[in-house]
Amino acid sequence: MRAVDTSAWIEILVAGPVSLQLLQDVPSQADWVMPTIVQLEIWKWMRRERTRDFQRDILAFSTKCLVVPLDTPIAIEAADLCAKYKLSTADAIILATAHAMNADLLICDAHFEGLPSVVYRAKAG
Repeated sequence: MRAVDTSAWIEILVAGPVSLQLLQDVPSQADWVMPTIVQLEIWKWMRRERTRDFQRDILAFSTKCLVVPLDTPIAIEAADLCAKYKLSTADAIILATAHAMNADLLICDAHFEGLPSVVYRAKAG
């Protein structure tokens, strides 16, 4: 099981320098954990950057993954992760969601490098 952070999604969607490596790292839809906050962040980004048809395609894809809504246990762990690693609320929710699903997290955000259960891929440049 693997959660894919918004940073990795965007890198793939813009065909960034590490997108090919990330595509090798993404799981099948059956093993792809989709925190609802990632859906929110992706949709927010796509509203600015992509057409409505593209938005619908990505939203449809994301709903076929293992969608995990924020619940109380995830919120509590996220609060602990905020304090322990000084993460933003959204980042902590994404990592806590991965933990709740016994998944790792694929991410391109440098402040996650070295954290447990994280597969970090640095953006080139």
